[in-house]
Amino acid sequence: MPKKLFEIASDANITLIVQVKDNQPTLHQQAQEISATTASLSSACSHDKGRNRDERRVVTIFDPADKLAGTDWHSHVAAVIRVERDVYTRNSKTGLLSHSSETAFYVANAPITATRAAEAIRAHWGVETTSHDSRDVTMGEDRSRIRSNPAVFARARSFAFNILKANQTSTLSQDRYRACLAGFDNLFKLFGVR
Repeated sequence: MPKKLFEIASDANITLIVQVKDNQPTLHQQAQEISATTASLSSACSHDKGRNRDERRVVTIFDPADKLAGTDWHSHVAAVIRVERDVYTRNSKTGLLSHSSETAFYVANAPITATRAAEAIRAHWGVETTSHDSRDVTMGEDRSRIRSNPAVFARARSFAFNILKANQTSTLSQDRYRACLAGFDNLFKLFGVR
């Protein structure tokens, strides 16, 4: 995660929340230590049920204060966010529950309340499910084995996906199938070209 992103957000007066993953081991370790040794500023709990899932989340905000002093992140991180998830998933065949537990860490460039952080982090999954998952399922992005100029093909898939999304009549995969059957005549109609 580039520090330049935090500088741009700060200049534009935008609150930025970024997940700290294992590919940032030092910052991840520091976030864990801050959450373990610092009193929390605020906390918010949520409970979601649906589709054979029972999920409980606890979002807790910590002030890094001077714990990041002497690091490159000191001027960029104003809050450390810990999200603890406990998920019970019911197997539809057996009826048995399986349990998973996860703790994720985020950093924010501005002070933020736990309630607002929880809403923002949860809303991010809306992007994941409506765009990324749809693109992968409909356009097969994860299965793509194109190694020569992959960015060109990614743009072409994005272009096609956006056309399908803007003209959606049923599911994206059904619309894609119909567009393939209709050929270029249908494509030109979508663009308003006769």
